[in-house]
Amino acid sequence: MALPRSRIPVKFFLFCLAVLLPIGTSACKSDYPASGKAATGDPKSQPRQVKTVKVAEVPIGETVVANGNLAAYDHTTVSMKVPGRLQTILVDIGSVVHKGQVIAQLEQQDYKLRVQQAEAALAQARARLGLSPDGADDRVSAEETGTVRQAKAQLDDAKLKRDRAAKLVQQGITPRAEYDTVDSDYKVAQSRFQDALEEIRNRQGLLAQRRSELALAKQQLADTIVYAPMEGVVQEKKTSVGEYLAAGAPVIDLVRIDPLRLQVNVPEREAHNIRSGQSVRVTVEGDPDSYLGYIKRLSPTITEQNRMLSVEADVRNNGRLRPGAFVKAEIVTNQTATAVTVPPNAIVTFAGIDKVIIIEGGKALEKPVTLGRRGSDWVEIKAGVNVGQSVVIDPGNLQSGQAVTAESQ
Repeated sequence: MALPRSRIPVKFFLFCLAVLLPIGTSACKSDYPASGKAATGDPKSQPRQVKTVKVAEVPIGETVVANGNLAAYDHTTVSMKVPGRLQTILVDIGSVVHKGQVIAQLEQQDYKLRVQQAEAALAQARARLGLSPDGADDRVSAEETGTVRQAKAQLDDAKLKRDRAAKLVQQGITPRAEYDTVDSDYKVAQSRFQDALEEIRNRQGLLAQRRSELALAKQQLADTIVYAPMEGVVQEKKTSVGEYLAAGAPVIDLVRIDPLRLQVNVPEREAHNIRSGQSVRVTVEGDPDSYLGYIKRLSPTITEQNRMLSVEADVRNNGRLRPGAFVKAEIVTNQTATAVTVPPNAIVTFAGIDKVIIIEGGKALEKPVTLGRRGSDWVEIKAGVNVGQSVVIDPGNLQSGQAVTAESQ
């Protein structure tokens, strides 16, 4: 019969505990050696492979910093030369156009009829001078025209009669009154000859006028087509198909945006350092790249209101810059000046603090730095690291104190 639980002897309990203890202890032992666990290793304890680059002192030049604006290199409003109803327009806002490209065209029927009318008037003027109606050579000798030849024949006949009458008067055969009559006829023939010459000259002038009217009619017909006067981009479309346009009516606004004009104002105290041909580094808010330009134009005077020198530079546009953008410009006034620099991908910014990561004793170490100017492939370091130290590029999530192995770039 089982004993009550409360009456189990203490000695019997201790005996059972002594028997079971070795069994439990042996069950907790591992069949793998202790070194086996260490051999697997912790991934975080493995050295991380990183690439480094040395802090270098490079020539970046002394600069004058100013804020400015980008403007289109050229801006023109393309207009119609002749009035008419717009038949087609082939561009719209943002369209890239090339010099000589067709932009718009008016209805041409009226102008074609004017050309035909001018051609008919020209043919008539040529016929009155004895020329073929459809010829291209308008040269003619006045003495060879029928009108002048007729007048010349009458003049020669009158002269012959006068000479004959003069001889007869001298011989006493003919009375003086008859000579006066033929002399008057001779003078009338002279006047008619001069009138014939003037008439031919008038016809020659009229022919020249008809020729110019035809050229003008053809030019007006050609002007119904509008061509792009330069390379550029359409900034604004100002008309639509079907609209009747007067002469001079605007069609589009066209801007040339490569290169761009950089317009900055330099303080008077720095104006003496600015020269034409100096390079300019341009940066735009929100764009990590910098753009290179060269000073092309300087104002000859200092503005009295703000004591500034107006400066213009030409900046090549890769398609990402836009006229009207607010920019920061660094005018390089001394190309030989140097600065301590690192690549941009070596800078780590967290919570508004700029840092670089160097390697000391095989481990990563964060170093706060003070930044200066920026270029496309460099950042100036004013304080925090020294020339010759190695900094990690593209550190990612590398943390201070983490073991690393470096590969120099």
